[in-house]
Amino acid sequence: MAGKPTFYVTTPIYYVNDNPHVGHAYTTLACDVLARFKRLDGFEVKFLTGTDEHGQKVEKSAQAAGTDAQTFTDRVSQKFRDLTKAMNFSNDDFIRTTEPRHIKACQALWQEVAARKTPKGNDNIYLASYGGWYSVRDEAFWGEDELVTGPDGQKTAPTGALVEWVEEPSYFFRLSDWADWLLEFYDKHPDFIAPNSRRNEVVSFVKGGLQDLSISRTTFSWGVPVPGDPKHIMYVWFDALINYITAVGYPDKTGEYAKFWPADLHVVGKDILRFHAVYWPTFLAGGGLEVQKRVFAQGWWTIEGQKMSKSLGNAIDPLALIARYGLDPVRFFLLREVPYGNDGDFSRRAMIGRINGELANELGNLAQRTLVQINKNCAAQVPKPGLFIDVDNTLLDAAKALLAQSRAAMDRQEFHVALESIWLVVRAANAYIDHQAPWALKKTDLARMNTVLYVLVEVERRIALLLQPFMPDSMAKMLDQLAVPAGARDFTAFDTALAAGTNLPPPQGVFPRYVEEQEGAA
Repeated sequence: MAGKPTFYVTTPIYYVNDNPHVGHAYTTLACDVLARFKRLDGFEVKFLTGTDEHGQKVEKSAQAAGTDAQTFTDRVSQKFRDLTKAMNFSNDDFIRTTEPRHIKACQALWQEVAARKTPKGNDNIYLASYGGWYSVRDEAFWGEDELVTGPDGQKTAPTGALVEWVEEPSYFFRLSDWADWLLEFYDKHPDFIAPNSRRNEVVSFVKGGLQDLSISRTTFSWGVPVPGDPKHIMYVWFDALINYITAVGYPDKTGEYAKFWPADLHVVGKDILRFHAVYWPTFLAGGGLEVQKRVFAQGWWTIEGQKMSKSLGNAIDPLALIARYGLDPVRFFLLREVPYGNDGDFSRRAMIGRINGELANELGNLAQRTLVQINKNCAAQVPKPGLFIDVDNTLLDAAKALLAQSRAAMDRQEFHVALESIWLVVRAANAYIDHQAPWALKKTDLARMNTVLYVLVEVERRIALLLQPFMPDSMAKMLDQLAVPAGARDFTAFDTALAAGTNLPPPQGVFPRYVEEQEGAA
């Protein structure tokens, strides 16, 4: 008998030179929602997140904090682990690049890559010396033509980071030999990079010509030693990217590696797409491994119209957001507010608008109105429906179609599309209850009242099932109120209707309105 289909989704591993902010929460949330959806849809899921802990920037941050690098990374990594609990993320693993399993995997892949040839028949890795403009903050070298020179003569990277001229012996990965291979790979796998605008950027970058990549450093020691030459430390990006195969057991290619690799999806910020869509596929192919199936580059959040930055001091602490607005409303807002992949702006008014407009007024009120009517007029039991008429079937069919629509949207990482399709049905159900007026039918047509209320709870059941990945706690409460058994909450039960006569508990509100006075002056 065949096992479950598998799905492997990863966040980028987060750099430990600073505390987690809402941008980190957003990326992991997208992966969490996808992982939860796939589990409900019958998949065996591996969901990975973690922290990137090597490199010169971490070494300098630790020195500035007056501590050693390992103590510093232990402390900051724990804050990212704490965030996964606070946000109710369902990750199956949390990887740290300082772990022995990861150092073993890095050295094994290095040796595999070094033992093999490029598509043009040259050694993948060679030793030379390197001189270039290096940004500690970006952990990246920049070309002279990419730099900006200020009035004081100081050169900065396109990111605004200061650069310094670095000369040292270095191992190089012969990336220049892989350009044609990459372009052919992109042609064969048109969905490899998403959204499409980002794909075009990457293809253009590769067509512009690739330089060989320096993949070791000798000027600091906080990193993974190069096998056979421990004076060299692996370039932090060579080390960091390997986490995705470390977590499935590499270099052991049995077990989880055989089950889950290649990964179905790497979700990354748009600023690190090049590393995942150009360097990582060539490292994998260079080591004789399969390439991941897809990379999705998401946008950035601004805060009340301003770029989120450490210098401005406006980075939003997700724990503070949760304390103020509640966990599930925050989870909902982050994926509802903007099309996934676009940049978005976080504003207090927008957050309150979504909480009070869509969660409290539309979804919460819909469930409350229905369940109060059933509690009062149907002996607190799921009513027995009579004949369905066109208006009933239209609403039921719209709700039934949501699973297929959501699957398609999730596979494209279009969380906003999935939510909008669900919300169209929420609004249709609100219009339905207004027009059918079961409170009036109580006096004129009890059979019709029962049918209307049955249609409503059935639609609400399907909506709640599909919203579980986004708002797990709130939807558990809603499904409890609909008396949906614990074993009937995955998508195999999507078309298993509520049984008439099922006892329902007394209704309780799921989404309280947020009172703006709590925020101070409006």
